[in-house]
Amino acid sequence: MSQKLTPSAVLLLVIPTFLWAGNAIVGRVISEMVPPITLNFIRWTIAFFILAAFGGQVLRKGSALWRNWRHYAMLGLLGIGMYNALQYMALHSSTPINVTLVNASMPIWMLLVGRLFFGAAVSVKQLAGALLSLMGVAIILIRGEITELVHFRFVIGDIYMVIATIAWAFYSWLLSQDKHEPEIKQNWSTLLLAQVTFGLMWSGVFAGGEWALTDWHIEWSWGLVAAMLYVSIGPAIIAFRCWGLGVQRVGPAMAGFFANLMPLFAAILSIIFLDQAPEIYHGVAFALIVGGIVYSSRSSVAKA
Repeated sequence: MSQKLTPSAVLLLVIPTFLWAGNAIVGRVISEMVPPITLNFIRWTIAFFILAAFGGQVLRKGSALWRNWRHYAMLGLLGIGMYNALQYMALHSSTPINVTLVNASMPIWMLLVGRLFFGAAVSVKQLAGALLSLMGVAIILIRGEITELVHFRFVIGDIYMVIATIAWAFYSWLLSQDKHEPEIKQNWSTLLLAQVTFGLMWSGVFAGGEWALTDWHIEWSWGLVAAMLYVSIGPAIIAFRCWGLGVQRVGPAMAGFFANLMPLFAAILSIIFLDQAPEIYHGVAFALIVGGIVYSSRSSVAKA
């Protein structure tokens, strides 16, 4: 049962959204220093060794991880191998504000994926809210210029991010199926390590493809090392830990609204570090996305 919001619960849910917004900023800053898929591979390699120090027992032969390897292989593919790599790829041609705004439509994709593939019920209010939020995404994709509808063109980074959000929606539904044995659920590190183990395998395969097909290179510096440590520890480990604790305190429905703080944090951080002030259309898109989510959620609250 969810509890009311307390200052500590709010802090636990704000910390990960801030760290995830920072992940978009850092990814943009170092986008020319390291290939995106390689960055994703290095990030999760570092996270793997850190997590193994806390939950390494799940890696032993015969554990529940290997008995249910298909389930964790799919979670690793969608949540780590695809979502994060696509986000870093998106940041090569899109801005952190756009990336986080498209990401703010995540609950809507969860609604659609749940209805189409997992048999979840969808109300008329939820559909209306979904349309509002998708209008917000459309405004991002056309950069707020109605004339773009005549000479329509996608920025490839926005497309990558839409695909990433859909992958994360499938990941979230699979994660909610509660197929985890007690051995996997015993603490926060073992559950995350189970996913990272296979996610690292997938990201390694994808990175190998990037090395074979592109003229990849890494411009090493202490700044790049610091950035890699940040994206490996902050958004990957600390954020997951805080988010899990926050969801336990207030429930997933309430926690989901905090994810929409990411565009706000990304806009503030972009102004500070990238000199990229948000445009008016960013505000309109954000209002539509959040308005759609709030409107669609009311039907669920009313029936609770």
